[in-house]
Amino acid sequence: MTDLSELTGDYVLDTVHTRIGFVARHTMATRVRGRFDEFEGELYLDGDHPSKSGVRLTIRTQSIQTRSAQRDDLLRGKFLGMTGHPVITFTSTEVEQTDDTNFKVTGDLSVRGVTKPVTVDVQLTDSANGVRVGFKGGVTINRNDWGVNWNAATKVMISPSVTVEFEVAAIRRRS
Repeated sequence: MTDLSELTGDYVLDTVHTRIGFVARHTMATRVRGRFDEFEGELYLDGDHPSKSGVRLTIRTQSIQTRSAQRDDLLRGKFLGMTGHPVITFTSTEVEQTDDTNFKVTGDLSVRGVTKPVTVDVQLTDSANGVRVGFKGGVTINRNDWGVNWNAATKVMISPSVTVEFEVAAIRRRS
């Protein structure tokens, strides 16, 4: 692994090599997996002082994919309110290094016009000559905290816990 100080700089997400997904449990003892296909983000890494690092992410709600057109339409419309809320955003407010390659990134997650703090577990997985970096991680949230629900039946039939997972590749911006 590269010395963290060598990674200091501004980066942009490599959307071709990045995956942002989620898992939700349905009461029929199944898990629904999905992903978002349209997003953008940038990060600043400070290898000498990781607490000065930060990230901003914007996800297009229309890009949700679960391999079921009917379910995708319901998620876009009834759950995520795509028409009034076309994006989900995350903006970090704090970064804490917990060991050589692991971090806790706290920030504001905005979904359906509701903003709440979350803390995401992040692991540095790869670096290539200070030009590219890779991270993976996730967080489990209660979707009801953001009003992500359709009706009383879905409150019972679908677990409120949703695990957000990601594998990120980022490319350093040239000065």
